[in-house]
Amino acid sequence: VQLVESGGGLVQPGGSLRLSCVASGFRFSRYDMSWVRQAPGKGREWVSGIYSAGSTKYYPDSVKGRFTISRDNAKNTLYLQMNSLKPEDTGVYYCATGTYGTGRRGQGTQVTVSS
Repeated sequence: VQLVESGGGLVQPGGSLRLSCVASGFRFSRYDMSWVRQAPGKGREWVSGIYSAGSTKYYPDSVKGRFTISRDNAKNTLYLQMNSLKPEDTGVYYCATGTYGTGRRGQGTQVTVSS
């Protein structure tokens, strides 16, 4: 299993970013997937999950209405569109197998929301 995230960076509050995660080494289209994040000095937080077919998506209240998870099974790629970003969204973002981020994770991509 290999998961490689990209798309992080520095963005001002209210801005947007789109994260990508390219999967390899397993049958991506058969797995539920998720995004989790970890802020400095804090524990890991689940931020979205999507079923294998992409038809069902889940979000915690902290990001609902601002983040959108999606996937392209033909490209073995998971996405996270993040809008209306807040400073508290700062952290390392990981894609993971499983709906709630409990499976294998990638190396992460840093997202910093600051003016």
